[in-house]
Amino acid sequence: MTYINDNYLKLTAGYLFLEIARRIEAFCAKNPAAKVIRLGIGDVTEPLAPAVIQAMHTAVDELAVRSSFRGYGPEQGYDFLREAIAKNDYQARGAEVHADEIFVSDGSKCDSGNILDVFGENNVIAVLDPVYPVYVDTNVMAGHTGAADASGRYSGLVYLPVTADNDFVPELPKQRVDLIYLCYPNNPTGVVATKEMLKRWVEYAQQNGSIILYDAAYEAYITDPAIPHSIFEIDGAREVAIEFRSFSKTAGFTGVRCAYTVIPKGLKGKARDGREVEIHPLWNRRHCTKFNGVSYPVQRGAAATYSREGKRQVRETIDFYLTNAKLVRETLAKLGIQVYGGVNAPYVWLKTPGKLSSWDFFDKLLQEAHLVGTPGSGFGACGEGYFRLSAFNSRANVEEAVQRFAKIM
Repeated sequence: MTYINDNYLKLTAGYLFLEIARRIEAFCAKNPAAKVIRLGIGDVTEPLAPAVIQAMHTAVDELAVRSSFRGYGPEQGYDFLREAIAKNDYQARGAEVHADEIFVSDGSKCDSGNILDVFGENNVIAVLDPVYPVYVDTNVMAGHTGAADASGRYSGLVYLPVTADNDFVPELPKQRVDLIYLCYPNNPTGVVATKEMLKRWVEYAQQNGSIILYDAAYEAYITDPAIPHSIFEIDGAREVAIEFRSFSKTAGFTGVRCAYTVIPKGLKGKARDGREVEIHPLWNRRHCTKFNGVSYPVQRGAAATYSREGKRQVRETIDFYLTNAKLVRETLAKLGIQVYGGVNAPYVWLKTPGKLSSWDFFDKLLQEAHLVGTPGSGFGACGEGYFRLSAFNSRANVEEAVQRFAKIM
C-alpha cells in the first residue's frame, strides 16, 4: 500500500474555517428561516472596480483575435504589472524594490505556504500567537514540527504571545530563530506595526541571520501616515525579508485570484555545506517549475488598479469597509466590550464578554443573534477568550448586525 505524508496526521481537529462552516450548516438546517449574517471569514462582498472590469473585458477581447491572442505568459508575471507594482507600491514610498524582484501569483496564502519549498527542514520557526492558521499548518504539513499539545501548540515552533497584556506588541524571541512570520496590519487582531517595531525586528534578523516572512495583505487599509505599508520601508530590510501582498482584500480579487511576492536580490540563506545561497533564483526556479502564471485578463485587471480611476475606485471600496469596521468597533465599545483593531484594518478583535470561551461566544452569537464571527482560539492558544469580526459585508448587513449585538449584550 502507498505511504502517505504522516505529517498531515499531526494537524489538529480541522481547518478553522471548515469547522465554522460545519456549525453554520448544522444551525441553518435546523433553522431554515433564520437570516444569518456572516462577519467571520474575510471574504469581500463589493463588486470589482469599473476600471478593473473594463480592463478585463478589453483583455478578453484581445484573446478573441489571432494578432493579439496570448498563450502562456511569463511565470513571474507580465512586465506591465510588475513594473506598476514596483512603481506604485514601493518606489512611491521610498522603498527599493525592482520589478524583477516581484513574482505574481494566485494568492499570498498560497505563497506564504509555498515559500517553505526553498527553506530547509532544520530551521527554527517563530510565529505570533494568535496567528493566521496557514503559517502553522503549512509548517506542520512540511514536517517542521512535532505533535500538538492540549492547547493546539506544536512542538518545534516558537510562539510569541500578542494579547492585551502586552498591548499586542510581541517580544523578540529569547532564542535564535531562523524564519519569522509577521503579519501587519495583523490578521486576526487588526493591530498595526510601527516603524520602531519593524526596525527592532529587522535588527534582530540582521544580528541572527534570520529571514522575516512579512505578510502585508491588508496594507491598503492603513490610513495613519506614520504606519509603514511595507517592511521594505525600513532600512536594511532587503537583507532579511520577503514580503507577500494580495489584490484580494485591496481590490476585491478573492475570487479572481492575483497576488505577488517580493524577494529582493541579495537576500541569502545557507546551504547544508555552509555556503551562502541567494533566495531569489531558488524561488524563481520553484515558481517556474510548479506554476504557470496568472491569466492575462486577471493581470490586466490588477494593473488597472494603479490607473488614476482605478486608484480612486479601489480607495472608495476600502473606505467603505473601513466605515463598516468603525460601526462595529464603536457599537461594541458602547456596549462595554473591549475592542481592538478596526482602525487601520478590516478586522475588529474583541474580548469575549462574561468570560465566555471563544467557541461558546461563537455559539451564543449564532443561536441568539444569527451572527457569525471567528473564535479567537482558532488562531492559537493566546486567542482564547477573544473573537474576530470582519468588516467585509454590505452596509445594510453591518447595520443590522450591530443592532442584533445590542439586543443580546
